[in-house]
Amino acid sequence: MNMKPDKNKVVIFDTTLRDGEQSPGASMTLEEKLRIAAMLEELGVDVIEAGFPYASKGDFEAVQSIAKQLKNTTVCGLARATRGDIERAAEALKPSDNRRIHTFISTSPLHMKHKLKMEPNDVHQAVIDSVTYARSFTDNVEWSCEDATRSDHDFLCCCIESAIDAGAGTINIPDTVGYTLPMEFSKLISILFERVPNIDKAIVSVHCHNDLGLAVANSLAAVDAGARQVECTVNGLGERAGNAAMEEIVMALRTRGDILPLTTGANTEMITRASHLVSTITGFVVQPNKAIVGANAFAHEAGIHQDGMLKHAGTYEIMTPESVGLTQSKLVLGKHSGRHAFIEKLKEMGFDLGDNAFQEVFTRFKELADRKKDIFEEDIIALVDDQVARGDQRIKFVSLQVICGSTGPQKATLELEIDGEVKSAEATGDGPVDATFQAIRKLFPHEATLQLYQVHAVTKGTDAQAEVTVRLEEKGKSVNGQGADVDTMVASARAYVKALNKLIVKREKSAPAALSA
Repeated sequence: MNMKPDKNKVVIFDTTLRDGEQSPGASMTLEEKLRIAAMLEELGVDVIEAGFPYASKGDFEAVQSIAKQLKNTTVCGLARATRGDIERAAEALKPSDNRRIHTFISTSPLHMKHKLKMEPNDVHQAVIDSVTYARSFTDNVEWSCEDATRSDHDFLCCCIESAIDAGAGTINIPDTVGYTLPMEFSKLISILFERVPNIDKAIVSVHCHNDLGLAVANSLAAVDAGARQVECTVNGLGERAGNAAMEEIVMALRTRGDILPLTTGANTEMITRASHLVSTITGFVVQPNKAIVGANAFAHEAGIHQDGMLKHAGTYEIMTPESVGLTQSKLVLGKHSGRHAFIEKLKEMGFDLGDNAFQEVFTRFKELADRKKDIFEEDIIALVDDQVARGDQRIKFVSLQVICGSTGPQKATLELEIDGEVKSAEATGDGPVDATFQAIRKLFPHEATLQLYQVHAVTKGTDAQAEVTVRLEEKGKSVNGQGADVDTMVASARAYVKALNKLIVKREKSAPAALSA
């Protein structure tokens, strides 16, 4: 049955796992996609676009696995307007009782002529045929007119009317290249409601890219004009300049109910955790001044602002930090804390670990407590994320000693467990990080090149844990690895080893040339 929400509810369609993953360097493993999907379901997202099943075996397996895992959220698979794509999407989505096929084709003169090399009449027929065929597999079908904002209005209205007649319950209007302006996009949505006679039988959706920095503004303008689904991503992740940021859409609607008296089903208190998870997995650090989830989003330094905040928080905060799940960093546990206290703290923070994972995290917590004076919730989150991200490993970090300084040479002595056997090596390099990575190459020779090395502190202070992201690329395959430790060099080695483990099992991905945006 087509999802027909309350006219006052905006459906949140998250495409972090599909459009977001198209960002160069943002590819995710199956396990990472499952973690993000579980977080999105907990956050209350209505629809998760889990991938493009026809693109590769890996994408098919990811959509299928997410379809098996999720209980409440609708799982969506993308398909071009071809029978093969639609069949592959239908097969991947079979395990879910809440499934949607999202099929698309370009409708702008530019795309039809140069990309599709099709006449408008043929495109129109492809719309009818693809939606009709998708409808034979599920009664929840979404159709997108790619590059809608550069399409002829008459032709666009004709295609939308036919798509609805063929059974599409959601009509998505993408600003594929981030070209439109809010007042222009609002007018386009209004035109559709005025000129498409059966538009009331479908939900109007929007999918805006951020090339001009207007994705969120355009999405909200469309909602004001009657759209009731917004396609977006966590942290605004996406190819080129990204997509409309889910957290900004949700909090704008929550904060400005006086202007847009609409609701979403989002549990906004999960936003910060979701943002951190996506950032950690992809290696795309959130800029400090990013709205809602940036480190400075609720920081006040100017004296006038601080004075106002002390008198009344509402003077300079239009929403509370708690409303997005951000709590003040609190000292929570120390080196004398026992297993029971640690278990209770994990439960309080929303973590449920298996026995083996718990023991690993607890052991590292005790080691950290011996080395770090104050332990904060952020430290525990980093430990848990670091452990969960490990998965099956052929290569395991054992120990590292580094000699560094201004006189050189910088030298690393490293021990790794490779296929159950502990091996050691020494290496020199241009700095301690280079020496450490050269030692890894000695122990496990490989041709991968380092594309990204990124460090940030988990908490404040000189004893803060370092969270390191490493991106490796080999023969067109790109993977990210993350590591956390109070010693930056140890965190670096852990991150590199994790990336190397991913690279070992990385499946070939050869996506079709044209994806929907």
